[in-house]
Amino acid sequence: MRKVASVTPLVASVTGMATYADVFARSIADPDGFWLQAAEAIDWITPPTRALDDSAAPIYRWFPDASLNTSANALDRHVAAGRGDRAALIWDSAMADEKRTYTYAQLLDEVARFAGVLTAQGVTKGDRVIIYMPMIPEAAIAMLACARIGAVHSVVFGGFAAPELATRIDDAQPVAVVTASGGLEPGRTVEYLPMVRDALALAASAPETVIVKDRAQVPGSAADYGWLDWDRQIAAAEPVGPVPVAATDPLYILYTSGTTGKPKGVVRDNGGHAVALVWSMRNVYGVDPDDVWWTASDVGWVVGHSYIVYGPLLLGATTIMYEGKPVGTPDAGAFWRVISEHGASALFTAPTAIRAIRKADPDAAELAKYDMSSFSTLFAAGERLDPDTFAWAGEKLGVPVVDHWWQTETGWAIVANLRGLEPMPLKPGTATVPVPGYDVQVVDAEGTRLGADAEGNIVVRLPMPPGTLAGLWQDEERFRSSYLNAFPGFYLTGDSGYIDGDGYVFILGRSDDVINVAGHRLSTGSIEAVVAAHPDVAECAVVGIHDDLKGQRPSGYVVLKSGAQIEEDQLRADLVAMVREAIGAVATFRDVTVVEALPKTRSGKILRKTMRQIVDGEEYSVPSTIEDMAVLEALVEQLGH
Repeated sequence: MRKVASVTPLVASVTGMATYADVFARSIADPDGFWLQAAEAIDWITPPTRALDDSAAPIYRWFPDASLNTSANALDRHVAAGRGDRAALIWDSAMADEKRTYTYAQLLDEVARFAGVLTAQGVTKGDRVIIYMPMIPEAAIAMLACARIGAVHSVVFGGFAAPELATRIDDAQPVAVVTASGGLEPGRTVEYLPMVRDALALAASAPETVIVKDRAQVPGSAADYGWLDWDRQIAAAEPVGPVPVAATDPLYILYTSGTTGKPKGVVRDNGGHAVALVWSMRNVYGVDPDDVWWTASDVGWVVGHSYIVYGPLLLGATTIMYEGKPVGTPDAGAFWRVISEHGASALFTAPTAIRAIRKADPDAAELAKYDMSSFSTLFAAGERLDPDTFAWAGEKLGVPVVDHWWQTETGWAIVANLRGLEPMPLKPGTATVPVPGYDVQVVDAEGTRLGADAEGNIVVRLPMPPGTLAGLWQDEERFRSSYLNAFPGFYLTGDSGYIDGDGYVFILGRSDDVINVAGHRLSTGSIEAVVAAHPDVAECAVVGIHDDLKGQRPSGYVVLKSGAQIEEDQLRADLVAMVREAIGAVATFRDVTVVEALPKTRSGKILRKTMRQIVDGEEYSVPSTIEDMAVLEALVEQLGH
């Protein structure tokens, strides 16, 4: 068995309270005691007497003898505590020019009634329900209603093509699909119902029950297909109460892309999930129940699950659900309007959103139009936060810009700057330190622990904390082969990076983004960090392309800031010099191409693999998650393939 020594981050106390180092050390040395104490923040039907079940290691379970209901923890208990008039969910649609606020009492009523709709259709505890919806309140209501009756929801990003939806239907085998007539994008509508119809025709195990929330802005209705109308059903429904479920029972399945082409169904449990999210809201984000919290993501992604819906509501705070873009709905001040209008204390978004705002409004002229006095922190995750964007946002907003790193699989942060525990000095390019419960290590290909500043594979010693994936839906072998077998006793994150002498973790990118240049292993992420620091560069991607002599060489693709006047030859010379100085001649960086935009997924991740395939003239498939097909088509035309 490979042996990997532990590294405890060395972070000094800056307060007289419990230090990060103390809390982290206790979480690793006594996970059972640590998480039993954290579990006191949850209302249990059957309280846990122990936290960790390691009887089937390396498969772990949390709170094995406990029961609860997640929906009741997110809604009922706050109403019972006299906070029913507190705003629970604010829906702000820049696309529909509509706003709606639900108090905790109102949201509870809607959820209980839709739970009644599902129950009337025969949905029971353990059944799966596919939710295929845009960013409307009914998406959150459907999720919480499933949790209320013990059904397992699987949210599929609204707008996924029919074959992708059919694949998820066949894997989850749901008894019902909950959808809407469509979503709204700048300049167009996306009709969902034809895609649902086609997916059901393709699926081998299509359910009979389909419930549709009609939207006036999108053609098509439930009646067109003989399906059930949301509004009519909920008007006639009897509200139902929360059903007890075991802490280890699944709350949801969320599919993430797999290397085989078959999506992986990440399973999240009820008990560990609730404990982890409440702990993270207070300790990672520093949020209190009286705060207004905004996560600018989509319920189709894990960020939307954890921090639009469940995390804020489990805590009892107010959450904002936004239907719109960072720019173009109507301008680069869209985010600042939402913060100002609703009094948000914090924003959690992807770095690509900030880069889009910066590109459209480099001087932040739109920001000056809004009262930002409520705003205290900008959180970023989902991709690497480059130092240039970090510096720009910090300068313009005048608040801490906090990077943190996590995955669909973990459900909450692995590495963060814990704003509610002991805020650390901010450093550009790093997500800061391991979150309590995550024993993060860097190892080489043989599993040997590497010292400070040495780049390698990032792994997490098992057991991981509550709230992380309980497995993959009906596929334990794939769970083991994907995450557990590479380094026994550790979870393989699939990312590369290093830990510096202060214990700060630097994420450089996916392990497969490391390229081999004439025998030298180089991280494209580290080259991107240098390129992104150029004053005229708004955004960039570096991919490894084929080279007859060296095997591979790095090739850079750059989006310029709005109004940049630099000639491409001068830009190339600047970037080549910068990479040579920062990384060395070994990088052999000389290819720079200016592009109008980079192809991305809807969650903001750059399609680097697809770009590499285009440049190398290889066959490639268009990912179903692509945000804008026109961007990819323009890139293909520009590169001549």
